[in-house]
Amino acid sequence: MEMGLTPGVSVRVLGTAPWGDPIEIELRNYRLSLRKSEAALVEIEPT
Repeated sequence: MEMGLTPGVSVRVLGTAPWGDPIEIELRNYRLSLRKSEAALVEIEPT
């Protein structure tokens, strides 16, 4: 939540590193890189 991942925010996956870690996402007009273990904790719903 401290990085802007709060309920109702739109998130777009931009890509992953060659071995899948980290994952780059875009939210609130900035890009964020998360480890797979961190990204696994994010709950999303399709729009």
